[in-house]
Amino acid sequence: MQSPAPFARIGTRGSPLALAQARLLRRLLGAAHGVAEDDIAIEVISTGGDRSQASNASLTEIGGKGLFTKEIDEAMLAGRIDIGVHSSKDVATRLPEGIMLAAFLEREDVRDAFMSVKVQSLDHLAERARFGTSSIRRAAQVLRVRPDLEIVPFRGNVGTRLQKLLDGVADATMLAMAGLNRLGEGHRATALLDPEIFMPAPAQGAIGLAVRSDDARMVGLVEALDHAPTHTTITAERAMLAVLDGSCRTPVGALSRLDNGSLTLKGQILSLDGKTAFDSAATGTDPESLGRQVGEDLIAQAGTEWLAQWASL
Repeated sequence: MQSPAPFARIGTRGSPLALAQARLLRRLLGAAHGVAEDDIAIEVISTGGDRSQASNASLTEIGGKGLFTKEIDEAMLAGRIDIGVHSSKDVATRLPEGIMLAAFLEREDVRDAFMSVKVQSLDHLAERARFGTSSIRRAAQVLRVRPDLEIVPFRGNVGTRLQKLLDGVADATMLAMAGLNRLGEGHRATALLDPEIFMPAPAQGAIGLAVRSDDARMVGLVEALDHAPTHTTITAERAMLAVLDGSCRTPVGALSRLDNGSLTLKGQILSLDGKTAFDSAATGTDPESLGRQVGEDLIAQAGTEWLAQWASL
């Protein structure tokens, strides 16, 4: 006798953080719709981003954010899974045809955490210490305040990066506090960084739920979990990033705040060495137009000549 089809099939990467996010989604889906968690399947899908971890190359060098979502998108379009669960900062601004981000779970802490087994803060690192990161944004922000530091390649899941610190591969690194919290590892953060100075990646800290745009049943199921304030802020940040994606490949940061229905979005682009930075901020009620406004202002400030030097990245 054939087993009944699962209530929903969730596709996820296989990292500990990705699995924690998939299990959170399964728990919330079950609670919202009165379904046993065992009736919601989780399928682990290997992505190009996962397979490239050992290379230590930055995502910019090997193809960008879509490396963490491409195979999950393909499985969804082929009908093998119903929902893709993603760290929203890893989702490209241009989605494949037929796929939509239908909902976002409530956002976690947006800040980056300073991590070291040697010192308590970035200021306490010795001159010319090694800072481990493969994020061009984090590297530029660190060099902006500590230009003496040596940036060394540093990829892997949370456990791998912590082990690399213990092994002396680098003297310090940064991780998203959201990921540490979701893994129950928030206590491992050495210090939290000021998001006004170390502006997070656009959409950092939010779990995005992707579904086929023609799958009305799944759209309805995940929309029941949508956290409206998070959806608003992520929409603005992704709209800003979409403008910048079309013009430059520089490090980008974003920080948004909702206050009584009014949204303030701050954006930043930096040179790779952190020596040059452009900042913009705007307040309004339409997240899409606000994001475009901030993105366009950043491009106008930087100018075509400055932007052209990063166009090939």
